[in-house]
Amino acid sequence: MVESSLHQSEPVMLPGPSFGRMLRGVVGYGLMTWLMIVTPLIVFLPAALMHCALRNGRRIAWAALIVAASLAAVYIIGRPGNPPVDASMTWGHVAGVLLAVALPAMAALPMVERGDPFGRVLMFLLIGSIVGLAVTETGSRALFDYSPYAGQVAQAEQSSAKIVGLYRTSGMPAEMVRFAERWARYSTFVLPAALLVNITLVFVLSLLMIGRLKTWREFVAQRFEPGAAAALLFRNLSLPDWLLFAFVLGGLTPIATGLLQKVAANTLAMVVFLYILQGLAIFRFLLAAMGAGLIGTMLGWLLLVFLTLTGVGPLLLALAGLFDSFFDFRHFKKRKDDSHEGHTD
Repeated sequence: MVESSLHQSEPVMLPGPSFGRMLRGVVGYGLMTWLMIVTPLIVFLPAALMHCALRNGRRIAWAALIVAASLAAVYIIGRPGNPPVDASMTWGHVAGVLLAVALPAMAALPMVERGDPFGRVLMFLLIGSIVGLAVTETGSRALFDYSPYAGQVAQAEQSSAKIVGLYRTSGMPAEMVRFAERWARYSTFVLPAALLVNITLVFVLSLLMIGRLKTWREFVAQRFEPGAAAALLFRNLSLPDWLLFAFVLGGLTPIATGLLQKVAANTLAMVVFLYILQGLAIFRFLLAAMGAGLIGTMLGWLLLVFLTLTGVGPLLLALAGLFDSFFDFRHFKKRKDDSHEGHTD
């Protein structure tokens, strides 16, 4: 008897992507990434790079990013009639996007592909973004004698002055004008935290987008057990416990002075925002766990909006996020490190 079938134990090499497909991926994603860098579509930049890597591989994603960076440089150089200050500002913006958004997203790709928890990936992205912003500031001062941070502070002060002037000219009470002035000074004081809040929202929205894409579900289905795709659902956002130490550092704001006070205040503002995000994730998880349905979910979010308008909502969310490290509200009867979680939606 002649054996004509292949042995199942012998590995079969799958053909790699063709050169044409790789070229199309590099050019297509490169152009799309370039448009996101130079337009307000930056909010989709991490999602585009991660989607490219999941679909075509990391090498094509890196090549697309290089193409996008090159096109951005050509775009800046080719703009006619740019004053030196405007050119320096544009270079600083593009460098900041590349170093504080694009590169951290590429560096986090192995974590996303391993299915690491949402909170761990987010904190890695945020730390990478802080490093990228610091490099951008240092490089801009060294190469262009220009400070992107100082430019943003000047813009914030101008905007605040316009708002305070509008309050005065509109006949607002003196107490409201003084409150606006104090708020303007504080908002400028915590401007670095405000910038990081915007970048954090970019990362969160991109991770949520990746978690909803068919490419992500297919990628996870080939490598992990069923339900692993839920790692990037917002309801599963859980920040690492070491963030409590940053919260303690932020608590030094009232008693600190000088640079330490500024660092502490910005740390506190950023940590409170992150805990509000975690509180929102807990709220979303509870709605899903109770089977609220469409109408119940809408009523729940409307109640939260009402509480937010009264000032109570953010406080409750921040407290829930803060104490989740101790009580684990989403799995109150389980250990937080229990890996046998049955809830996947």
